Amino acid sequence: MKSAVLAVVFAVAAWGAAVGPAFAMDSDNGEAALRAANAAEVDAILAGDETKLSSLWADTFVVTNPFNKFVTKPEVLALMTSGVFRFSSMERAIDYIHTYGDVAVVAGSETGVWAGKSPMTGKLSHFRFTTVWQRAPGGWVEVARHANMVPPASPGS
Repeated sequence: MKSAVLAVVFAVAAWGAAVGPAFAMDSDNGEAALRAANAAEVDAILAGDETKLSSLWADTFVVTNPFNKFVTKPEVLALMTSGVFRFSSMERAIDYIHTYGDVAVVAGSETGVWAGKSPMTGKLSHFRFTTVWQRAPGGWVEVARHANMVPPASPGS
């Protein structure tokens, strides 16, 4: 299952690179709406708003999380309900947005302070992320996410 999802994500990205901007949806390729959806996601994470997150994430949403675990939407929401997936602060910087018809790839960085019942509570973490979004009748929904922690810089580097 994991390899099939990853294969689809990479196939979409490769297809999009091959067809380029010929499949643009509108004048800004949906970038403003994607940025708004990303901001709403961060706000919902900080507020612990599972209802909002559930509406932003497709029912088939999957994540490879910073702890190298592959989890589904219900599993992420359960981690939030239990208090393990919580942040007291979070900032997201988007470095890249590209649309491929009704699919978009968003990549960037995040900085967050863990909260709740996480073993990381109180610690600052830096992440790199890549997400895949799909245009749906109500707007963009996130279908896949990969995030990894960026290790602290070595002294002298």
